[in-house]
Amino acid sequence: MQKIVIGIDLSTTTCKAIAWDVRGMLVAQARAPLALSRPAPNAYEQDPEDWWRATQCALKSLLAMIEGKVIAAVCVVNQRETVAVTDAEDRLLRPAILWLDERRKDEVAALCQRVGHERLHAITGKPHDWAPAIYSLAWMADAEPERFRQIRHVYEPHAWLVRKLTGEFLTSWASADPFGAFDIHTHAWAEDVLQALPIPLSTACFPNAAAPGSVLGTVTGQAQALTGLPAGTPVVAGGGDGQAGGLGIGVVSAGTAYLNLGTAIVSGVYADTPRVDEAFRTMCAIDRQGYVLETSLRSGTLLINSLLRQFFEIDVVAQPDSLIRLEIEASRVAPGSAGLILLPYWNGVMNPYWDQDARGCLLGLSPDHGRAEIYRAVLEGIALEQAVATQRMVQATGEPVNTFVAIGGGAASRLWCQIIADITDRPVIRAATQEASSLGAGIAAAVGAGWYEDFASAAQVMTQDGETFLPNPALREFHQELLALYSELYPRLRDLYPRLAKLNRR
Repeated sequence: MQKIVIGIDLSTTTCKAIAWDVRGMLVAQARAPLALSRPAPNAYEQDPEDWWRATQCALKSLLAMIEGKVIAAVCVVNQRETVAVTDAEDRLLRPAILWLDERRKDEVAALCQRVGHERLHAITGKPHDWAPAIYSLAWMADAEPERFRQIRHVYEPHAWLVRKLTGEFLTSWASADPFGAFDIHTHAWAEDVLQALPIPLSTACFPNAAAPGSVLGTVTGQAQALTGLPAGTPVVAGGGDGQAGGLGIGVVSAGTAYLNLGTAIVSGVYADTPRVDEAFRTMCAIDRQGYVLETSLRSGTLLINSLLRQFFEIDVVAQPDSLIRLEIEASRVAPGSAGLILLPYWNGVMNPYWDQDARGCLLGLSPDHGRAEIYRAVLEGIALEQAVATQRMVQATGEPVNTFVAIGGGAASRLWCQIIADITDRPVIRAATQEASSLGAGIAAAVGAGWYEDFASAAQVMTQDGETFLPNPALREFHQELLALYSELYPRLRDLYPRLAKLNRR
């Protein structure tokens, strides 16, 4: 009988369960939706029990499709920077606070000051930014102190599903790390960071972290009854969905960067040692030994879909043909969008400026500009930002980035892939699968099951490339000038953003 592994990908809006064979071929897949709640402005929460219910639903549907196949192992990858808390009886104290939640913004300065900005960055690899979930805990300690004092267990989504599947309170290095309270050098929770919270927490409240690819436990009889997974199936440590996406397209050595054109734009390169710099954030890789140096822009397809909906009244889900027509129109606009240039900081800027007050800007508007020019300016603006981020990373590390491998929903756009190739002056390879995060989980499961000796060997066999977009050399000089102009925008606007934010808070 055919042996398979299952990658469980718990993202923000969906839980996917996908079966992969020994060569990384997709055998079957199933998914279940996840809902978000918005209890207050800029607040995003989920019920962790919904994570488990969606996982059960996806697994049951998948197992109905793969009857008769042998499941060698299961592995979880997860949405990052999300936190759930329970009491001494492991009862939920409140809904989980998601990575999108902005209530934690005001906690960054205080915690950085208590630990020391440079020390916090050096320990965790995370620069001065509100993304890590540690700031959600700081917000909870300030806003809900009585509830906070009842905390005895702190979970991220990976640990939650491992607990449900195996009964063990364990997680992966690569899932603990994005929390922002994990020592990336020793692979252990950072006691001094947790003690710096407004109400200190002990490392005993956090799951023990194990190396990715290691077996954390086996599926219990109770989990079998709820999911259909055979009791005794090994559950292997995975990691965050970002690192998993890189693994799922074979980024296991220097030179190639993954480029996730999703809700956010996340790019990462592999490093053997934990480099720390303002040009990127440092994550533990899903290979037990390396690291991923990530650049990130929060305004990706989130910005594109918002602009289309609010200004052009196009719903990309309900009106896919409208988006296709717009792509055709934008492809007829010359590079440079007829003099339009866009700064895509709709949700602030992360690397290299780490300015949460920064906002978007569209420069050069005239009566001659229509929706095609504006849409192309958005695609070009995000590509220009990625070019700047990549330049800074190369300067900081001395390591080249020769190629991008594109994943995520935005990679379906041939126009966007070509624009990125032209502006960054690097080939863009579209990944053969758009389920790279789940395949990353499948690779980790394959290593845990003993199919392969190491992650590099597994990735070499289980990943494939797709269509390649080469930069147009005739446009190189033009895009160099455009990039130079773009690079001046934020420095010229930087002093205005705090004043604008102050007016907006009145």
